[in-house]
Amino acid sequence: MAQGDNQRGAAEGDIVLSRKRPLSRLGECVPGRAAAGAGIKGECRSHLYTRLKEVLDYKLLSALFQPLVDLESGEIYGYEVTVRGPSDSPLHVPANLYAVAETFGLHFELECMGWQVALESFSRLDLPGYLFLRAGCCGAHEPCDLKALALANGLDVSRVVVELEASPLTMGEHFRVHGFRIGVTGLGASVDDPALWWELRPDFGRIDAHFVQGVHQDPVKQHYLREVAEMAAAAGCRTIAEGVETGAGLSMVKGLGIDFAQGLFIARPHSSPSAVLTAEVANVLQAGGRRESSGLLSTPTAERLMADVAPVTPEQNLESVYEVFVANPLLVALPVVKDGTPIGLINRYTLIDRYARPFRRELYGKKHCTHLMDTTPLVVDKGISIEELSNLVVEAEQRYLSDGFIITDQGRYAGMGTGHALIREITQLRIRAARYANPLTGLPGNVPINEHIDSLLGDKQAFYACYCDLNHFKPFNDVYGYNRGDDVIQLTGRLLVEEADLDRDFVGHVGGDDFVVLFQSPDWERRCRTVLEKFGNEVTAFFSPEDIERGGYIAEDRRGQKIFHPLASLAIGAVRIDPAAFHSHRDVAAAAAEAKKQAKRTPGNSLFVERRTYPAKAEEQPVL
Repeated sequence: MAQGDNQRGAAEGDIVLSRKRPLSRLGECVPGRAAAGAGIKGECRSHLYTRLKEVLDYKLLSALFQPLVDLESGEIYGYEVTVRGPSDSPLHVPANLYAVAETFGLHFELECMGWQVALESFSRLDLPGYLFLRAGCCGAHEPCDLKALALANGLDVSRVVVELEASPLTMGEHFRVHGFRIGVTGLGASVDDPALWWELRPDFGRIDAHFVQGVHQDPVKQHYLREVAEMAAAAGCRTIAEGVETGAGLSMVKGLGIDFAQGLFIARPHSSPSAVLTAEVANVLQAGGRRESSGLLSTPTAERLMADVAPVTPEQNLESVYEVFVANPLLVALPVVKDGTPIGLINRYTLIDRYARPFRRELYGKKHCTHLMDTTPLVVDKGISIEELSNLVVEAEQRYLSDGFIITDQGRYAGMGTGHALIREITQLRIRAARYANPLTGLPGNVPINEHIDSLLGDKQAFYACYCDLNHFKPFNDVYGYNRGDDVIQLTGRLLVEEADLDRDFVGHVGGDDFVVLFQSPDWERRCRTVLEKFGNEVTAFFSPEDIERGGYIAEDRRGQKIFHPLASLAIGAVRIDPAAFHSHRDVAAAAAEAKKQAKRTPGNSLFVERRTYPAKAEEQPVL
């Protein structure tokens, strides 16, 4: 149950108290006045206690729901609930309500009643998806039976996610055995300990709003969120970004690999929330970031490495596991899975080495296989990219390369991967990338460009195709030589890469002085204009002072006549690609080439944006 904060809807002038410590100062006990003065005394203390008892005795609580959006499907996944006190009371703000309850030792009673109100309201509204509620102090108290409350309101406990604020390891087991899903709060603030991840194995992790707000303008936050998402995925945990306040922020967290988002941009907390997203949010999600779009080629995921290996259960004895290895000579390791969740790994050579010692088979053959189980194997989601997986293996212990790794699907066991298969796949990727990369800039060439365009079209992803070309470049080569011409080409490629968001945009080098950028960044136009500005400032370094002073250079044409050419400049033609209007990379290339032609008609560094809307094409019929 969310106790809330300012960004979740505290009205201006409300008394806002910390949920992290007992109430110590309140001054005047009236709504709309700032907290000040000494500790709670006399009439003020009595007034607060009386109001709190009224809330508990007459159940004067209301529930507000704020949706969480699934960034992959673009649909509402569930709702976080916030419980408030009476609107005419200083206890209306959740922070005040729970701080006062903690001060008077009534926090447990308040949380139990808050759960009851939340479950009743969620059931009455018949909201879809999951209910996310917080657990502060009730984890070990049987009198507050959350399971009974859920069933009494017609809710399956599997639809309730209990988000833990304190003692997550102790409380997590309590709720998990009753069938609830488990979440942890404060990712980035308090629960980044890897040991906790592997012991608790939460289903969801909530990223603190501090690391989400303004993330689209902060590369450090972007890097940090990507790392948190990767760490959570490795533990089979799905991440929630709270505090999403802008469309740019929503687009960014999607591109960084976060699973769910919540915040004021998506929807404010409401007593009767909508079950559908607004058109504005839906449009951002549809045009949002595409994962793994910045590589030389479309990067495959761990799912490609997945082998179907039947797991063993914790109850199986070591003798039966040994027989499995004997029957499968190529099997290096066996996953140990309990109720669909991987809990460990048994290495072939570790088991055989133990068995080879005198009397060990007789002593340990009937013991549970967990006796020789590695409790900290490498576990990754099937959606993790091969590149990311390779980095995890390289940075981790050497045994992960020899033992292999467990692959999950949303936290449930899906299969096994081996270090040999990973190395083979990485090698093939490197060979293929090198084969199709431009040797001058190292950027993807025609084949990966075309593949990436077709991939975006196939995924129904809208994007902007920008065709970039240098003006007056051939005579520049004739006057200054091809070495300096290569330098200008490399400058162009570098600027395009610097200004692109490589988590969602794709930069390719067609050849010569032609480049293509496939933008999914919502601020793509600003990025293009920044490239043009930087190019204009930096390209002058490749000209002589005399040519810079007169604004151009003289070169001979094919007939030997001297012609004045302006300084080299960059032209960018941009066209919005609607998947409904374009069938293949050939259609996109033709439209982008036409836009580039229009851009080159404007002198100097220029950007032309095709404003025409291309009509939707009929589906291509297969040739019989």
